Amino acid sequence: PALYGVLCEKGFFPKEELKTLRKVGALLQGHPDKKKVPGVDVSTGSLGQGISNAAGMALGLKLRKSPANVYTVLGDGELQEGLVWEAAMAAAHYKLSNLVAIVDYNGLQIDGKNEDVMGIAPLEDKFLSFEWNVVKCNGHDFDEIHEAFNKAEKSLDRPTVIIANTTKGKGVSFMEDKAEWHGQAPSEEQRLEAIKSIEG
Repeated sequence: PALYGVLCEKGFFPKEELKTLRKVGALLQGHPDKKKVPGVDVSTGSLGQGISNAAGMALGLKLRKSPANVYTVLGDGELQEGLVWEAAMAAAHYKLSNLVAIVDYNGLQIDGKNEDVMGIAPLEDKFLSFEWNVVKCNGHDFDEIHEAFNKAEKSLDRPTVIIANTTKGKGVSFMEDKAEWHGQAPSEEQRLEAIKSIEG
């Protein structure tokens, strides 16, 4: 949903389209489809594809001597996939300093707590051992996020991971730190309550 919100704000499709999210036959499904959604470069679905595609794009840009950077966002539960670590190893090998991965590190995934499904800690040490630059920040603090991106762009010889420590559903009491809200839509009453909570 966040990707679709950004694409909408950038004018790729009308705001009314957002109301069709995940409806049968609608443009905006749970996983973006590059053949249907304007502004989407890569269709994804299986976990780990995003960082793998991003590493390939970053390598292509580097070979063309392009100054562009590639950014990819990963959920922390996604880091349980071997494909993520293959991509991380390749990105370090090719010294893809133009690649920045942002990990939404909230400790929860669709099946529950990460540590109960398959632990990923110590995350910082894992990325350091794969020869990545590691930057940590509070994923709810825009100043810290901005500073993390500034640090990432200074990396000259290796990819960077920004570990953004977050709380799932932050600011909405009935959603906060609850795994069941990973893929569940609120009722109309809950939606209004959530908006009220966020707006204060």
